[in-house]
Amino acid sequence: MDLIYKQVNADQELHKSVIVIRESFSTVAEQFGLTRENAPTNPAFIEARHLQKMREKGIDMFAVFCDTLQIGFVAIEKTEANGFYMERLAVLPKYRHKGFGRQIVEYVVKYIADQGGETVLIGVIADHAALKAWYRKLGFVEFKSQQFAHLPFKVCYMEKLVPSVR
Repeated sequence: MDLIYKQVNADQELHKSVIVIRESFSTVAEQFGLTRENAPTNPAFIEARHLQKMREKGIDMFAVFCDTLQIGFVAIEKTEANGFYMERLAVLPKYRHKGFGRQIVEYVVKYIADQGGETVLIGVIADHAALKAWYRKLGFVEFKSQQFAHLPFKVCYMEKLVPSVR
């Protein structure tokens, strides 16, 4: 089934996306024991004001629809170089393992290629072996892990080269 991508701009769209992001990331928060206290920046605890700040920074955000139901979300942020961060990739738990996440990543890669980007970068919980394996299947490679003082886990950074559209 083909997905529909709509750029998130209006406040109402932000609020709907917050619900999708929270529900999607709540499974990871539960799996890794994340709370508002020990990981306040985790997307499981995101609020509309966080998406508003992303919008103000010029980060492109997309609501992902299956028919008329929003089942996912993704944000794309340009770095200083020719790279882009893929952030907050979310698929509602009920819609996982149906190929939708892969389709969203493919959409992001094409979007970045159309912008002249060369790499797509992501950060994931370093101990989330299943998620890292899934990204490896999609062509991502690990290049660095980092511990942050405000997080109870290491962050693993992965990247994928974007095929040129020229």
